[in-house]
Amino acid sequence: MSATTPLLTRRLALAGLGAALAAPAFRPSFAQAAPIKIGVLHSLSGTMAISETALRDTVLMMVEWANSRGGVLGRRLEAVVVDPASNWPLFAEKARELLQVHKVDVTFGCWTSVSRKSVLPVFEELNGLLFYPVQYEGEEESKNIFYTGAAPNQQAIPAVEYLMSEDGGAARRIALLGTDYVYPRTTNRILRGFLNSKGITNADIMEEYTPFGHSDWQGIVARVKRFAGEGKKTAIVSTINGDANVPFYRELGNQGIKAEDIPCVAFSVGEEELAGIDTKPLVGHLAAWNYFMSSPGAANTEFKQLWQAYIKNPKRVTNDPMEATYTGFRMWMQAAAKAGTTAVDAVTPALIGQKLMAPCGYEEEMLPNHHLSKPVLIGEVEANGQFNIVWKTPNAVKAENWSPFIPENANRRR
Repeated sequence: MSATTPLLTRRLALAGLGAALAAPAFRPSFAQAAPIKIGVLHSLSGTMAISETALRDTVLMMVEWANSRGGVLGRRLEAVVVDPASNWPLFAEKARELLQVHKVDVTFGCWTSVSRKSVLPVFEELNGLLFYPVQYEGEEESKNIFYTGAAPNQQAIPAVEYLMSEDGGAARRIALLGTDYVYPRTTNRILRGFLNSKGITNADIMEEYTPFGHSDWQGIVARVKRFAGEGKKTAIVSTINGDANVPFYRELGNQGIKAEDIPCVAFSVGEEELAGIDTKPLVGHLAAWNYFMSSPGAANTEFKQLWQAYIKNPKRVTNDPMEATYTGFRMWMQAAAKAGTTAVDAVTPALIGQKLMAPCGYEEEMLPNHHLSKPVLIGEVEANGQFNIVWKTPNAVKAENWSPFIPENANRRR
């Protein structure tokens, strides 16, 4: 990075770094048509605000970025932000408000699967379009939802395979710790089937769930230590969500659980969550995602600079769900341009086959099952709150939203 990079103005960054450096910034003129409304359905309060607020900001960044480039179809974009407040029934009410009152053209939102399942029937009933940017348990497919986060074969299963490998520590006992809702329970059902297929018996699988916002981890972490002390190499697989991660990781440190002894791989902890805790005791623990802020490449450099210019803070981090939001937004813009309209019934088929060189450093493609092809990356926590990528797939992996480790899916997998 050159010495002049920090002097880039916010307008230049939002106009596109390459184009901005070649020409002066300008204010685009828009057609007199009504603005295109972008719904933003993320929790800005409650237990999930620690994770979702940055996704709200990512959508707002993309709206401003798109408008700086002439909008979509010559029309200005306008964000409509609501706060479902980590209240799952309220998500459905707010989705209905976005679609019926504000008449949004597309919505970006949700984090937890329970929130997504709350809004799914609303989007199907009213024929809305939702982009969902977070890893999830699969076992779902809707004509009104595009899933830009990972399916289990793009995160959970590769992560456990890594833990069982020599490079990952050759674990033969697994502690499955999760928040008590559909994503952790379904993911762990899939992982239990996978582990059984690899010769890991149920006696070597520990499984515990806690409510959202859980703070007293002393007893559970002590049970994990006892479980690990019974003679076999043990690892933790965490599907803990929201602000409960802060006291969980603090308790790991308090009880002296180090990565070389009992590695923990997380599916819902990224750079944003680590920014709120002391990471030094967590060095070497793992996360499995499809993007890390440390991912190399020009696309990620531009994404990070765009974000930090928008947020006016050169120290603010990026993470996987932010990248998935960015990728979904770009693909929606491409599809609307191809369809010549923002109408859901026209944009939906135009999204299939859309490709983007994503900030993760891989070309991603929207598949007929409304999921993305994505790489799988495993990173170790560093003392500065970033991740050192220790393993990755050579190519993007096609999403399997119907797991082969759930017997009922035998006749429905693509």
